[in-house]
Parts: sequence; structure tokens; C-alpha cells
Amino acid sequence: MIPTFLLVGIPGLVATPSWWVLILVTIYLVCALGNGTVLWVIAVEPSLHRPMYFFLFLLGVSDMGLATALMPTLLKLSLFDSHTVPAFACFLQMFFIHVFSVMESSVLLAMAFDRALAICRPLRYPALLTNSVTSKIGLVIIFRCVSLHLPLPFLLAWMPYCHPQVLSHSYCLHPDISRLSCPGVQGAAYSLFVVVSAMGLDPVLIFLSYALIGQALRGITSHEDRHRAQHTCAVHISAVLLFYVPMILLALVDRLRLPIPQGAHTFLSYIHFLLPPLINPVLYSVKMREVREKILRRFQSIKVRSFP
Repeated sequence: MIPTFLLVGIPGLVATPSWWVLILVTIYLVCALGNGTVLWVIAVEPSLHRPMYFFLFLLGVSDMGLATALMPTLLKLSLFDSHTVPAFACFLQMFFIHVFSVMESSVLLAMAFDRALAICRPLRYPALLTNSVTSKIGLVIIFRCVSLHLPLPFLLAWMPYCHPQVLSHSYCLHPDISRLSCPGVQGAAYSLFVVVSAMGLDPVLIFLSYALIGQALRGITSHEDRHRAQHTCAVHISAVLLFYVPMILLALVDRLRLPIPQGAHTFLSYIHFLLPPLINPVLYSVKMREVREKILRRFQSIKVRSFP
């Protein structure tokens, strides 16, 4: 019999405070505004229809998808103090959270690959990374995310559960659910394959890409070209660290059973899932001059048309 799972609220509090829903709604609206603005300006500006901005568009989609997938159970806990979630809804939320997480990881890898080609092979870059190749990379990213995680809800639905169905977060995650299953059940090997092939492989490839970029930057004689390349890479490295550092800390805490307070563990989880959708639009719209100028120009043209 497929169980009903119990979610936890904020550790140390008997009930989720009413002000928490205002924080969640504010976070989601800021995420929607920031990522929506970046997606809109990339879609309507022909000059931004280039590989780097196509990957930035996918990053915005993954950030919005991740924030949207988290909100149902977070808002349910905050508004109604309801901790129960049906297994079907839990598996569905788990699927979308992990799909958009791996999508963000894949897009960050694609962006590192794009920067490595642009800096290490600048003359061949336009011929190597055409719009057709970029579109195919996008399709591969989507196929990878969906195909890796599609079996997981079905594996979890057929597992027998021997432990109390109490999850350790305010949303459904695969490691959390699979930990409740009976010892010796099938599916652990596939779960390990998903983790290693996505979250384990991508950071290594990103590191290798930036090792190549570092070698190439030392050979650039023009100070202006080197500064421009370093500035673009610094923005991307900030997004990479923002995504991977909390994830790695969470993995170490879970695997090594580190004795940290449950409140700190929950806070770190919130940072991992909610901070990138909040900060990434700021990083790319404020720090990247071309995106910032296009956004300001679009808003100025709207203001002129509205108040002639």
C-alpha cells in the first residue's frame, strides 16, 4: 500500500508562523519578476539570440521551474499547517524538483562549455556553436533531465516501506523518501547512478572547463579582452558556487551523518533550492552589461509609449 507522507515545518516551532507565508510569497514573486524579466528580454531582443544567452534563457526556465515545484507544499504548510501529502503528489513534486535541479546543473555545464569554446577557440567559435548545435544541446539537456528521473517515481511507488513516513523537509526529495523503504529493496543502484551521472559528473566537467579557460586567459595579450572574458566568467562562477556549495554541504551532512542542528540543515536546504532563483537574475542582469542595457532600453521604450 502506497503511504501518505508527513512533512516537517520549521524545526523548533510547534506550528509554522503566519508571517512565513509572506516571506514565501515575496520570494516567489521576486523570483518570477527577476527571471521573467531576463526571459522576456532574451526572447524579444534579436541581438541576444546567441548561444550564451540561449543557455541563460534555459537557466531562467530551470530557476522558475524549481521555485514553482517547491511552493505547493511550502504554502500548504504555511497557510493550513497541513503536514500530510499523498504519495502521488509527493512523487510528482519530487520528480519536478529533481528534474529542474539537474536541468540547472546541466545548463551551468553547457555555459561553462560555451565560455571555454569562446575563449580557447575564438576564431572557430561561431562555426562550432551554431544555433542548430545550441538547439540540439538544449534538447539533450531536457532529455537527460526527464529520462534520468522518470523511473524514480515508479520505483518508489513499488517499494515497501518499513519506517514511519516522516520526511525531514518541507518538500519531497528522493533521498528522503528512499530512506524510509525496507532494507534490501531494489532501486538503490539506479538512484546512485542518477546522482553520480548528474550532480557528480557536472561539477568535475565545469572545473575542467575553467582549467582550460585559465590556461587560455594567460595567453591573451589584450588587457581589454582579458578583462571582458574574466568578468563574464566571474558571473558564471558565482552562479556555479551558489548552486553547488550548499548542495555539496548537504550531501556531506547526509552521508557523513554530521551532528548539526535540524534547523541548520533545513536552512541550508532552503538556501540550496531558493537562493539561486533569487540571485541568478541579479547576477546576470546587473553584472552583464549587454543584458542590463537591453532591459533598461526596453523599460524606457515602454515608459515613453505609456507617458508620451
